Amino acid sequence: MVRCTAALSLLLLAHNLGAQDTRPSFTVGTATATRGTAVMGTLNVPAALDSGLRIPVAVIHGARAGPVVAFVAGSHGTEYTSIVALQRLIPRIDARKLSGTVIIAPLLNIASFEAMTPHLNPVDKKGMNGQYPGDSAGSQTPRALALVTREIVTPADVIVDLHGGDLDEDLRPYSYWFRGGRQAQDSAGLALALAFGLDHVIVTDVNPSAPTAGRSLSGQALVRGKTVLVAEAGRSGVVEAGDISLLVNGALNVLGALKMIDRSVRSIKSPVWLFGGARVAADSAGMFFATVRRDTRVKKDAIVGYTTDYLGRKTGDIRAPTDGVVTFIRGVPSMWPRATLVNVARVVPTPPAWLAP
Repeated sequence: MVRCTAALSLLLLAHNLGAQDTRPSFTVGTATATRGTAVMGTLNVPAALDSGLRIPVAVIHGARAGPVVAFVAGSHGTEYTSIVALQRLIPRIDARKLSGTVIIAPLLNIASFEAMTPHLNPVDKKGMNGQYPGDSAGSQTPRALALVTREIVTPADVIVDLHGGDLDEDLRPYSYWFRGGRQAQDSAGLALALAFGLDHVIVTDVNPSAPTAGRSLSGQALVRGKTVLVAEAGRSGVVEAGDISLLVNGALNVLGALKMIDRSVRSIKSPVWLFGGARVAADSAGMFFATVRRDTRVKKDAIVGYTTDYLGRKTGDIRAPTDGVVTFIRGVPSMWPRATLVNVARVVPTPPAWLAP
């Protein structure tokens, strides 16, 4: 049975604060910060098979020693809320009062952002959250992720990966608890998810020994032994103050839970546990119209939307694949083969024991 107790927070601290980073300066890409300062710079991905890339990064090197925490967003460049949230987070952290080091990379997938292309990097048509640990000899996406792995993932003790509903996703806010079957690491991740403050938590089991376990940022961090948190807020290209606040305050709660800043943190006591999410994908091109809203509780086979051709003639009903909560539903009419139309996650009273998928 999962309990939110002070013991979990202590496990979190023990897992991540055992090794204090004491170096007098800290460098990520072109940004080198000395103790008690914040510096902005870039990760410079050189041109090769295709164009190069300059990924913005901020390094906030605390006046006192402590853990290294990396906040990353913009793997999907049109998940605007998470990108804006990390922009807003930078000035909220005072390096003179910080213990440890914070790395903030608010926008990895710049081409996606500039071209308003959801999900993929339009330069090479690859997903920037599915190519870790990257390849310095590959196209732009794997080259960029090889640099992110070296400069951000490797030195960090904690990885916080922020997302939000993409242009086509009407999403309710939630965190993920990623579990790899390692008790100390999993307990630390749980404490961090509860401290972040979102009241819905999706439990996701990962087998760290699986060949594809490290393809996403969260998976790569997990297999490397880091404490991992993924949180999402935002929807369908809309940037709302309330969603930004959820992510900014959640990020500050992470730093408060780690005793890196002076901040009182109240962990979620009774989250809604979600497990075993299932998606329905389009089998053809056409148009989709939702008939339920995000966060609706549905029964298996309940109608959640319908599809039409381009002349408006109905082509079918879309039904819930399982009982549960609609974590997101397609927020725009356009659809194409394999486009996700809805995701439903089952509600469970308490997370089951980890089981290797």
